[in-house]
Amino acid sequence: MFKRIAHTAGLAGLLAAILLTVLQLLWVTPLILEAETYENSEPAAVHEHGDGAAAHVHEEDAEAWSPEDGWQRTLSTSGSNLVVAVGFALMLAGLYSLKAPLRVREGLAWGAAGFVTFNLAPAAGLPPELPGTAAADLLLRQYWWVGTATATAVGLALLVFARHWALRIGALLLIAVPHLIGAPQPEMHESLAPEHLERQFVFASLTTNALFWLALGAASAWLFSRPAHGAR
Repeated sequence: MFKRIAHTAGLAGLLAAILLTVLQLLWVTPLILEAETYENSEPAAVHEHGDGAAAHVHEEDAEAWSPEDGWQRTLSTSGSNLVVAVGFALMLAGLYSLKAPLRVREGLAWGAAGFVTFNLAPAAGLPPELPGTAAADLLLRQYWWVGTATATAVGLALLVFARHWALRIGALLLIAVPHLIGAPQPEMHESLAPEHLERQFVFASLTTNALFWLALGAASAWLFSRPAHGAR
């Protein structure tokens, strides 16, 4: 079973990662590069320090390494996508070991659930952001994201597998709780990129992730079912 899970996760993750990388390079990355032109065109942040002394002016320089445009960015994106895809594929294959999918469309359903859990539900409060967009405290956003994904996953599982109506009502309430609390937001929403570019980026990001999850679910279900049922 372990070999079956590993084989499914490795190959399905690779296929889904390739699809995601291609979609990002053709659709998402150009939007990021366009947004970076607005960010780079802004004058360097200037700070004045003075307590009766002469003002001292300095520029903020980014200390963290970031990949350059071209092969470095492509290689970095591909590697990150592969790690994430294999990790999610391992999760799906592990779930399949409890209830094996009989058809590829069951894998599509699992993939759709993954998209709702890890992308769509968190994006309702924290949509994908372009460079140069103001954001709330990172740690608070991470807490809210994890809480939302967890509540959504448990809620969807109860909606699908629970039989008692009370549990299903509780599942709906659980899914709604993070959104009733609200995601952490900056004091003032500011973005260097124009609004139409933000909308395009949110749509492109969610669409590419939806296609990634559907491909991951379908491929993992097909690969996992082959030893028992043969190729479909």
